[in-house]
Amino acid sequence: MAISIDDIKKLRAMTGAGLADVKKALTEAEGDFDKAKELLRERGLAIAAKRSDRETSNGCVLVKAVDGFAAMIALKCETDFVANGADFIALTQSILDAAIANKCKDIEAVKALNINGQTAQEAVTQRSGITGEKMELDGYLVLEGENIEVYNHMGKNTLCTMVQLNKNAAEVGHKLAMQVAAMKPVALNAESVDQKILDEEYKTAVEKTKLEQVEKYVEVVLKKAGINPNLVDSEDHIESNMAKGWLTQEQADEARKLKESAAAEKAASLNQNMIENIAKGRVQKFLKENCLVDQEFQFGDGDKATVSQWLAQQDKELKIVDFKRFTLVAE
Repeated sequence: MAISIDDIKKLRAMTGAGLADVKKALTEAEGDFDKAKELLRERGLAIAAKRSDRETSNGCVLVKAVDGFAAMIALKCETDFVANGADFIALTQSILDAAIANKCKDIEAVKALNINGQTAQEAVTQRSGITGEKMELDGYLVLEGENIEVYNHMGKNTLCTMVQLNKNAAEVGHKLAMQVAAMKPVALNAESVDQKILDEEYKTAVEKTKLEQVEKYVEVVLKKAGINPNLVDSEDHIESNMAKGWLTQEQADEARKLKESAAAEKAASLNQNMIENIAKGRVQKFLKENCLVDQEFQFGDGDKATVSQWLAQQDKELKIVDFKRFTLVAE
């Protein structure tokens, strides 16, 4: 049967599918709109299943605050070409608008939202069928209460932040949201850092400190033997420097033996208290660099103040209540 352009436009408006896909679905469904919509949905499911193992490293991240409820969400896809498409961004925005209107608290509630007669998840699956790319909703974060400022970094839809203060100070909140975007803090303060993160940082710091102490001792031993440590710091360098004539076979063999024996000797005699103290210092440095209130504020007048110090300069009663950050950019 003949499919009119008006019917094509109508179904396209209902589904967001491309003209060719809509016409094909209507033709197969012999003009039945419900059947055509189901055909488009099935195509989306087939595409999603086929590309389920693909990586969704691109996408669109949006943030919005309305009447004491703020949220951000990411709709992820495979390529930046799709991510930058007007229809893709519009779909992300419509899902975020609905999530805020319904004050959704988690991603599962968002996926179940009604978007133009279908769930948000179904809308995403359908868009996947249109573009031929895997898509998924992710990164849904919320803040509730007054004095929330939101920030879309450079308007690129790849990094968004939210900051909530204890009192109204929009300009301050905006600068702090920029700070969160630029400096990617892991927590508000030291007390709120997840213990798993602290444990992992301490473990890493201990191992790094041990390795450094051993390497320093090995360097001393090599220098005493008249061997340049830089020429034998790896097996690849030893082979390369022998080929260049900078090391003899005898020097290379001696260096290998000295490195092995000196490393074993030092590892067996490390001062555990010293190692632990250095590791604790490194953890404190990590906290200073990664806790928002202790970070150096990046948008002040160049006085090297921490975020908490800068806040006090603006208003001694101002405090940060909470913040959220989500990005699709590799960091």
